[in-house]
Amino acid sequence: MSHMLDEIRQQPEVIRTLVAAERENVANLARELRRRKVALGVMAARGTSDHAATFGKYIFEIVNGLPVALAAPSVFTLYSSEIRLEGAFVVGISQSGQAADVIEYLERAKELGALTACITNESASPLAKAADFTLLCHAGAERSVAATKTYTATLAALFLLSVTVAGRADLVDGLLAAADQMEKTIESCEEEIARRADRYRYMDDCIVLARGINRATAFEAALKLEETCYVAAEPFSTADFLHGPIAVVREGTPCILFAPEGPTYRPMLDMAGRLLSKHAEMVVVSDSEEILSLAVTPFRIPVHVDDILSPIVYIAIGQLFAYYLALTKGLDPDNPRGLSKVTITR
Repeated sequence: MSHMLDEIRQQPEVIRTLVAAERENVANLARELRRRKVALGVMAARGTSDHAATFGKYIFEIVNGLPVALAAPSVFTLYSSEIRLEGAFVVGISQSGQAADVIEYLERAKELGALTACITNESASPLAKAADFTLLCHAGAERSVAATKTYTATLAALFLLSVTVAGRADLVDGLLAAADQMEKTIESCEEEIARRADRYRYMDDCIVLARGINRATAFEAALKLEETCYVAAEPFSTADFLHGPIAVVREGTPCILFAPEGPTYRPMLDMAGRLLSKHAEMVVVSDSEEILSLAVTPFRIPVHVDDILSPIVYIAIGQLFAYYLALTKGLDPDNPRGLSKVTITR
């Protein structure tokens, strides 16, 4: 079996393991955040980890009312600037813990008075050594170059921290329920995804759309398609897509929409209507029959997921679609050309 497929299937159990192993550690960090009365969050990451950081931004702003900025590490690494970070909370995210620019950002943030934490899968990594607090993914070895289980583990860690700070024990139960929902979704949808992938064998480019908290899902699903299938996948929030990029859509343009029911559903349904009028080739991932009925290729989520937890469940469809499309194209999803497991930038 492919490492990537095996790791996709491992994700629900990884999340359960993380919740059990990190609850006390997360509670300690949450107490320190409350003690310091932190008023600003900053998240530093690259690639897949940056998409997880986008999810973290939404979660902390929705659940905690804490404004969160996504860092530009080159402000430190290339421009040697200084930022006023006294009293801020800075999180560095790197699955390997070896991202040089994220490590430097965390080190400089600590020097400038911030409380620092990291999320990583490697407890002995340089990133873990640089942070005041470390949250571990507990994902085990990830052998596929394309990250899957460390991505959703990072989402789970960010969610667990946010709801713990907020004192929302009920939402921790929701996170565990999301792991079960992801498991059911993978089991329910995998065969159909494998069957339908052949239709897109010759797809060279596509557009990936979502709104709100699933902006992270659109960007991560697009990255998986680029990494494993060599498809030029352009991700957008539908709000941004309407400000110009929609002009590129023509008859047959492949558009992948992530549209869970909830606060973002109506804008996604409106977007689907616009794309239908342009005769786009729509792939829709949703739990709503209404929007699924507009798709050429519908992928029905068999459970109703709370909107703030939906990125954990919905990305599994994006991962599986990328995996099976790569196989259909005769590619090895475990070993994308020109890529390595650890990418170091500065």
